[in-house]
Amino acid sequence: MTQGQADRAGRNEKKRRRSPWALLGRGLLGLAALLLLAGGGAFAWLKSTSGAQRSGAVTVAGVSGPVTVTRDAWGVPHIRAATDADAVYALGFVHWQDRAWQMDFQRRVAQGRLSEVLGGAALEQDRFLRTWGFGRAAQAALPALSAQSRALIRAYTAGVNAAQAQGKTALEFRILGYTPEPWQDVDSVSWSKLMAFDLGGNYEEEVLGAQVVRALGEDGLNQVTAPYPAGAPTILSADELTGAAQSLTGAVSSGTDGTQAGGSQVAPPQGPGLPQETVQALRSHLLAARALGMQAVPGKGSNDWVIAGSRTASGKPILADDPHLGLTAPMLWYLADVQGDRLKAIGASIPGLPAIVIGRNDRVAWGVTNVNPDVQDLYIEPEDAPLTSRREVIRVKGQPDVTLTVRSSAHGPIISDAGARTVGPRVALKWTALQGGDTTMDAFLGLNYAQNWADFTGALRSYVAPSQNFVYADVDGNTGHYAPGRVPIRSGWDGSLPVSGDGSREWQGFIPFEQLPHTLNPADGLVVTANNQVVPGPGSRALGNDRNWAEPYRAQRITDLLSAAGKLTVPDVQRVQLDTTSLVWADLRGPLLATRPGSDRARQALEQLRAWDGNETTGSVPATLFEAWLMQLQEMGRDELGTDTVMNSLSVLNQLREADGSGELCAVNGQGDCAALLTRTLDTALADLQGRLGPDMKTWTYGRLHTVASNHRAFGNVQALAWLFNHSAPTPGGTNTVNVARPEHGTFRQTHGPSYRQVVDLANPNDSVFIGSLGQDGNPLGAHAADQQPRWIAGEYLPMSTDQADWGRVSTLTLKP
Repeated sequence: MTQGQADRAGRNEKKRRRSPWALLGRGLLGLAALLLLAGGGAFAWLKSTSGAQRSGAVTVAGVSGPVTVTRDAWGVPHIRAATDADAVYALGFVHWQDRAWQMDFQRRVAQGRLSEVLGGAALEQDRFLRTWGFGRAAQAALPALSAQSRALIRAYTAGVNAAQAQGKTALEFRILGYTPEPWQDVDSVSWSKLMAFDLGGNYEEEVLGAQVVRALGEDGLNQVTAPYPAGAPTILSADELTGAAQSLTGAVSSGTDGTQAGGSQVAPPQGPGLPQETVQALRSHLLAARALGMQAVPGKGSNDWVIAGSRTASGKPILADDPHLGLTAPMLWYLADVQGDRLKAIGASIPGLPAIVIGRNDRVAWGVTNVNPDVQDLYIEPEDAPLTSRREVIRVKGQPDVTLTVRSSAHGPIISDAGARTVGPRVALKWTALQGGDTTMDAFLGLNYAQNWADFTGALRSYVAPSQNFVYADVDGNTGHYAPGRVPIRSGWDGSLPVSGDGSREWQGFIPFEQLPHTLNPADGLVVTANNQVVPGPGSRALGNDRNWAEPYRAQRITDLLSAAGKLTVPDVQRVQLDTTSLVWADLRGPLLATRPGSDRARQALEQLRAWDGNETTGSVPATLFEAWLMQLQEMGRDELGTDTVMNSLSVLNQLREADGSGELCAVNGQGDCAALLTRTLDTALADLQGRLGPDMKTWTYGRLHTVASNHRAFGNVQALAWLFNHSAPTPGGTNTVNVARPEHGTFRQTHGPSYRQVVDLANPNDSVFIGSLGQDGNPLGAHAADQQPRWIAGEYLPMSTDQADWGRVSTLTLKP
């Protein structure tokens, strides 16, 4: 191990020890020891006291008639009720039965109340969450929802609390020694705020941008974060945009106040510069978010696409989706089939939310990926800007309460205050998700009821954040795409850097719904989204700057595979979802193979790579070599920026393609060129791999190093308990493969990826398939805690069917009034 690697390992170990979960673990060693000493009897007792009732009958308050919950062979509930309210009640009931800890943890994160149960180790996370005001934003959103949504949320809340009243307690509550509070309606809104943060990383990009400009000037922005390449695939072509959205191709769209969006996007005159101490204060929020698993990850994204009947063997559409999010234990998603009198939806729900988020009903299917428009801005407030203040009292387990003063300007919360200290200029955050009138829950509930394109788009009018690419298909053969959400109109600046809060750089309303990108029945019968640029030309800048979009590799590979396959079937689409061939390797192959080897081992590695087809399977040695080398190359900007910046692969490629071989970031402290960098980083990568895998390169198969890490949100880094709660296994795929599985920088673990997959067949909806990344049960001792993971890795699916003949062995629980 080199000295640099040792230093990084030391820093990572210190961070791990400082994390709230690692600190918490020191107090849990005794419990783990007791469990081990007690042996099987202790586990049997824990399983019996935390396992929920899943068969027979139970009398509950709040339903109007009997409701059946039939769990299939994989633990997926199929709910049948006479009314929609009773069906949603039952969804709340089973969510709490199977995911009580997850639900309570999520609402505590949203409210900034982790310290109450975890102690002072979680104080920095609570400070971040209270300062941003996620819980306050959720409280403000609830009254804006429609009467129907509020009624369904009330029914869901009643179901959650009925399950809680049954007395079964999740294992985590026992370990931490507390009893969860009753569910409240606002708790069902709060998680959407955290999802909006997880899927909206412009704040982090602006902080990085401030560092880049300080170190390299504004020209450095395009070096560190490469612009989307000209000619790369966009989600919609100019001729596919429908109606008023066609105005985006001319980069002109009228706001509600008559101003124009997407016009000349010039580099902004910057406000006062951000001193390093202010940047560090801003980054402290990022570190707190990362400790909670909320982070922007290079290469993180999602895929979805819809194929018209003209391209399929059945003559009806096929719709596919696989959202790429954090892989946790328990998994984020909860598969469910919910049917009342009008509600007939099946797909992926999120515990805590009273809706199917991704899926289908009896007529319509939909999928989502992140649009990632620029909906956040940092404002450097003048010294005379008026501020308001509020006191937040954070209760800390075993310690005195901590009082936090949160200041806000007209733009939003001041997020540059470091704890109780003011650090340099006051920087405020303006973000669509923190503003009032958020009716996103109306949209998701409305989608569950949609029967046609008009219903579908009508529901999406209520959508606020996080903006998503919705693909659409129906049993009548229609296909479409819509990118809803509040997208600010800026005039004269592109939102990529902090600006002055003196009033010269204000939002001019939002792009009207009709002018947001959308299409119905495109002529070529195909819409592919992979977080790539949405529309071509300058119109894309109405949504964000040229660096907003994911690299085009996944979008290109999906389009190539679907276009080459002839008349498509559901198995064809499954194979595309599971593809692990790297177009990143195809782009970097030339520069990498031209490297001058610095050792015999480097020469051997280059020969391995020369014969490689780019398929990142678990048995591949070249996949290991490539990802380890790429990881080293992605650090090339660190000496210039003085940060832990990880550049994306497109930025690396642009540096290596410099005509004279002297990309500015290739040099180390101003010395050397790209050729020297390639030689040095290959040697460093090989030394790292030898330290991890031993001296024999032939044994360096990818699966030995690259494993999925579905870790528990609280106990994942607690050595005494991780063995019980975490789930790991070798996985294929890599950076920007369709089956995305980017190795985590420094560990090679896969922490993000296709958290859920679905392929919907509109010719026969019950022939559709879906699968989650882990399992239905949040109880680590439960039969369905991780039974989907082997199938998910192997590329298998479960039947997404409402027909009991497809459910296998079942158990039925009846909820009786």
